[in-house]
Amino acid sequence: MRGAGGSDGGTGQFLLGLAMMVAGGYLLLNSIIIRPQFGLGMGLFRMGGVQVTTGMVLIPFIFGIVMIFYNSRLWVGWALAAVSLVALVAGVIASIQLTMAGMSAFNLLVILVLFFGGLGIFLRSLRASREGT
Repeated sequence: MRGAGGSDGGTGQFLLGLAMMVAGGYLLLNSIIIRPQFGLGMGLFRMGGVQVTTGMVLIPFIFGIVMIFYNSRLWVGWALAAVSLVALVAGVIASIQLTMAGMSAFNLLVILVLFFGGLGIFLRSLRASREGT
């Protein structure tokens, strides 16, 4: 019977490394704080020297929706609505600010040891052991 990954490595090491990586990744992602800075007056991007705001993106969206409800076969209305919606979603994603939560040095070291130590054990379990040769 072969071990983890079809190699002679240990299945126990594989599971231990995987569990450590999952725990470290969970703690790392749990310590990230997401702060949105989205507003109708917030600038998304510059177009020809003019700052395009999220409120300006809603104007073609509204015209597109009106055109769709007036005549659903007008491709211009569908295009306006789709492009505006894509720009709005991109603006929301671009306005997100990721910061790390305040934590002690011990907490950071535990996270790093769990994640990278687990990665090392996980990778070691995938290589062939030298005991059987």
